[in-house]
Amino acid sequence: MPRSLAHPAPSPIGAAPGPALPIPASAVPTWLAAIDEWMAQPRTARAVILWLSVYLAVAANWPLWLELARIGGAPSVYMRSIGAMSLLLVAGTVALLSLTAWSRWFKPLWFAVVLLAAVVQHYMLAYRIVMDPSMLANAAQTDPNEVRDLLSGRMLLNVLLVALLPAWWLWRVRIVRARLWTHAWRNLALFAVAVAVAAGGGMAMNRELAPLMRNNVHLRYMLNPLATVYSAGAVALRPLFKHSRKLIPMTGGAALGASYAGQARPPLFVIVVGETARSDHFALNGYARDTNPELSKREVLSYRNVHSCGTNTLASVPCMFSPIGKVAFEARKDDYENLLDVMQAAGLAVFWIENQSGCKDVCNRVPHAAAVDSLPPAVKAALCDGDECLDDALLNGLDARLAALSPERRAKGVVLVMHQMGSHGPAYYKRSSPEVKEFKPECQTNALAECGHAELLNGYDNSIRYTDRFLARTIDWLKSQSKDYDTAMLYQSDHGESLGEYGLFLHGVPYSFAPEVQKHIPLVAWFSDGMRQREKLSNHCLQGDLDKPYTHDNLYHTALGVMDVKSPSYKPALDMFAACRNGGAA
Repeated sequence: MPRSLAHPAPSPIGAAPGPALPIPASAVPTWLAAIDEWMAQPRTARAVILWLSVYLAVAANWPLWLELARIGGAPSVYMRSIGAMSLLLVAGTVALLSLTAWSRWFKPLWFAVVLLAAVVQHYMLAYRIVMDPSMLANAAQTDPNEVRDLLSGRMLLNVLLVALLPAWWLWRVRIVRARLWTHAWRNLALFAVAVAVAAGGGMAMNRELAPLMRNNVHLRYMLNPLATVYSAGAVALRPLFKHSRKLIPMTGGAALGASYAGQARPPLFVIVVGETARSDHFALNGYARDTNPELSKREVLSYRNVHSCGTNTLASVPCMFSPIGKVAFEARKDDYENLLDVMQAAGLAVFWIENQSGCKDVCNRVPHAAAVDSLPPAVKAALCDGDECLDDALLNGLDARLAALSPERRAKGVVLVMHQMGSHGPAYYKRSSPEVKEFKPECQTNALAECGHAELLNGYDNSIRYTDRFLARTIDWLKSQSKDYDTAMLYQSDHGESLGEYGLFLHGVPYSFAPEVQKHIPLVAWFSDGMRQREKLSNHCLQGDLDKPYTHDNLYHTALGVMDVKSPSYKPALDMFAACRNGGAA
């Protein structure tokens, strides 16, 4: 009679087998019984991690294999690349897991690695991301609302497809016991062999791999789960291996300029930090769809050639407020006081209002609040899903927030920074209210692969229309303050977004090889008549600069110029409006 599942039932992963009632052989198909019998055979911990490494290479690295096929073109080319990368991947995974090949109590850890690989593969397939350290650091700062937007039934299915088989095996397999010393020297030997195979294979196939990796840097971050473990380790350990950052002062010499002497009205400047907006999806910049019906009526300046500092919020937001620019910011060894510190040191009232996952330390030393705070229950019910709100929450109660600022500082001038939720993906449909949803049908899920490209664009473009209305309402609020203040607004997104171009979705691709759409951002400025007169700005000059190249590096110096704040750190050449002051005489 063939063997059946009549032997003892499995125990939880990591526990000793326990007795169970026998299952009649007739109740279990023969092939299933044979598989279960094979899985239940005793094996050494090293044999288990060898099998797991091969399984993960095959089942959890489809993004890598598909990318190699895309790059290689012909099968005769990409099959060699896949073979070479397979050897390195399996050897590297064996080397990593050999550190854990001790006893059955490591089964939960082995399953956790499988689960991690399954989840990472889902997101790499769904959104074409890579797991580099910046992506992991950005993910670590994601709030619960954003995490919820990334969960879906498709994710559960994809994870189960990868994780169910090894879960069954790890449940059934019996780990052969051995002395601690025996485990130690055998694990060390396996580690050495795996490293030798990886090193020898890399050298033998250097002619194949060197140009491939040099020209396609992102491939190294697609090795699953090695890339994720490396990136997570880099993010977690980085603070332990770097010197304690000093805060370099930049506020020395900050003072208000001559325009404040005997001013009729103080200036009120709103800086809107957008989220995930693409320049080429603004109708103001030539997009065929009418995504800017409100701003087009409000005499705004829309700059068409602006690029971000980074491709994710964590990189871009601190960089855009920094006085030192992108290159120095990325190479810095210490932190620097930022634009808001300088404005506050000059005597202005500064306030940051947050509707995202945090100000990334930019607002640490100035007054700040979350948009959801103090919202009336009826308003919160209309605008928010839990603590995740539409951007109109930033405008609610703004008069009261303004009135609550220091009267002494407010009498000199005010800088308000509003950090949008904007077009944050993948749940673009959540970023707009029903009355602005012009483009239908829109993608109604965060599993973008389930939607057609047209539906995806509809959802994203509706979020841009909502930002358009939000900015228009911000301008209208500023106009309502014109009796008491000279007002202006400057909006720019933190980065762009991929919407399927080159098979990529979302953002966060390393800047050096990120597509243009993740870096090309909108920038919109508006000045009241009072602010134009105060600044002596030439409208003809401003209109002539709309196609000039600008970056996030310009914000610091442009904002100091708008508010006439004198600082040794101010560089007129980086002030977007400097050449148009005094009638364009400069």
